[in-house]
Amino acid sequence: MAETKTVSYESIMRELQEGKYRPVYYLHGEESYYIDKISDYIAEHALAPEERDFNQTVFFGSDVTASQVADAARRYPMMAERQVVIVKEAQNIKQTDALEKYMKQPLASTVLVMCHKNGKIDGRKREYVKAIQQAGILFESAKLRDRDLPAFIENYLKRKEVSIDPKSTQLIADAIGADLSRLVSELDKVLLSLPEQDRRVTPQVVEDQIGVSKDFNGFELRDAIVNRNIFKANQIINYFDKNPKAGSIYSFLPLLFNYFQNLMIAFYCPKRQSQEAVAEWLELRSPWAAKDYMTGMRNYTGMKVMQIISKMRESDAKSKGLDNPNTPAGELMKELIFYILH
Repeated sequence: MAETKTVSYESIMRELQEGKYRPVYYLHGEESYYIDKISDYIAEHALAPEERDFNQTVFFGSDVTASQVADAARRYPMMAERQVVIVKEAQNIKQTDALEKYMKQPLASTVLVMCHKNGKIDGRKREYVKAIQQAGILFESAKLRDRDLPAFIENYLKRKEVSIDPKSTQLIADAIGADLSRLVSELDKVLLSLPEQDRRVTPQVVEDQIGVSKDFNGFELRDAIVNRNIFKANQIINYFDKNPKAGSIYSFLPLLFNYFQNLMIAFYCPKRQSQEAVAEWLELRSPWAAKDYMTGMRNYTGMKVMQIISKMRESDAKSKGLDNPNTPAGELMKELIFYILH
């Protein structure tokens, strides 16, 4: 793909909130949340309500051609400063020559918004990408990595003037995962439940509103394993075995794999006795976040960590039916935890 200018969601929203609109917005990527937020904002704010009937057009990519979109974009607004053309599911428009031609000479009075979800623009269309960038904004909405979810949760709640402790943050991140639309929906549900006099999200609130046990969850299992607390780890595993919806090998294995993978990297830190150095080495948000890795390096040897990672790969394959004719997921879960702790 042609080299792209890095444009952030925050910078786009800042411009829009200041009333500055570009002729073209091409929004693409795996994460639909930011694409929807930008396109919805433009749909709701670029025109006054009474201007929308004649000046706002919404297409679906599977129902139109590039020529039809380009023709609509070339129309002039009717008794308004601008017109808005939004194309949802733009990835379904295959032949883009007419749009590329339009992008090279876009109409200043048109705001064209292309919403390309579940993937990125074809990297072979270099001229098309170049034309989009010259005309307006090309924005990639990338999936958040699991390690970035806590920061997203904290920042979202902070903007709503609500505080949350690290344990509650991790509980929500582990339970919901990186589907930002679902995550925000769950956070909004939590916000509605908070009394005006106490705007804090606690583990009890998470348990009540999201249905994640504050005592038996992936976060607590990870903590028990980090500290080699065999009794607590077995308590949680037995709870999971009896309550599959609360947790299973499919939900906690990625969490544990990520921890031990980072722990293996931590062993190679030149100054691994320093919590600050380990945090920087692992690109963590703060020295506090390295605490579990300091504990892990005391409780596990580098060789044991390598063996655990190998065992996790084996358990993951077996949980998906590879070389495993009849061992149920619950037994695989118990076997893996026993191997890690002994």
